[in-house]
Amino acid sequence: MTRLRQKNLISLGLFIFGLITSLGLATIINSGMVVAQAKPSQVNDLSQLNLVQAIVLGFVQGMTEFIPISSTAHLKAIPVFLGWGDPGVSFTAVIQLGSIVAVLWYFWSDLSKIAVGMVKAIRDSDYQSQDFWLALGITVGTIPIVIGGLLIKALIPDFDNSPLRSMTAIAIASIIMALLLALSEKVGTQRRNFEKLTARDGILMGCAQALALIPGVSRSGSTLTAGLLINLERATAARFSFLLGLPAITLAGLVELKDALDQGLADSGFVPLLAGVISSAVFSYLAIAWLIKFLQKRSTWVFVWYRLAFGVFILVAIAFGWLSNY
Repeated sequence: MTRLRQKNLISLGLFIFGLITSLGLATIINSGMVVAQAKPSQVNDLSQLNLVQAIVLGFVQGMTEFIPISSTAHLKAIPVFLGWGDPGVSFTAVIQLGSIVAVLWYFWSDLSKIAVGMVKAIRDSDYQSQDFWLALGITVGTIPIVIGGLLIKALIPDFDNSPLRSMTAIAIASIIMALLLALSEKVGTQRRNFEKLTARDGILMGCAQALALIPGVSRSGSTLTAGLLINLERATAARFSFLLGLPAITLAGLVELKDALDQGLADSGFVPLLAGVISSAVFSYLAIAWLIKFLQKRSTWVFVWYRLAFGVFILVAIAFGWLSNY
């Protein structure tokens, strides 16, 4: 085993260990062993959001879903800070459908090429085709987050009010992920482009994506970190992260949309929800275009410092009583 490969394996181990540590620390803190916690505030349902709030939250979702700073963290922290309350998992998941529209819009040529190439490879039994292995990597890489999401839905029915969605948990996850992203910048060589992607990359980044079920971790942040640790170029890691997230975000959004419709979504709730989805789509597209261009020339250090500041600010705000823990 080469020294470079050993270094990358150690880094991946530290990556997973750091996330498990953040989960454990968040659970301890929110059980009252380190700081006192406030009672959970009432979580808004979809019908309690007005049009302006929905558009603003769509903007937050769009601008943070694909930038490695955690859309889930900002979709909880910003409305709580503004006094609107937590919009909840359902609203968060449904407006992500706007982000899916943006990915389809921006990456349509890539998606078409992979889909056509996969069908052609299967038809011709050409299993050495890169399109086939990319499609396989995206498919297999989606399985961990699907399994994790189903387990959370089955085992933590009141996930909206669980300690994992507390502000303290989000702050700790943000800080830990900032440090891991910094580590990936230091040890990654960024020498592999999109043409050198394999199914193995999809599986490894898919496992990292599953860890984003912990609010504050960031799906794009965890996959980008994993991509850099396996020596992908920054722009390649981001581009593949977007494609990898397509099935997972779509499934989550459709499931929550179905639940909302089953519960009888009133007209007063449907219009803001639709506005949030449209807002999310527009700003997601702008964020994708900006990030791809940004990472072609620059590093992710700006996101490292932002995530550190974001996490520290939340902890300070909770400590001084400026912000509720829930």
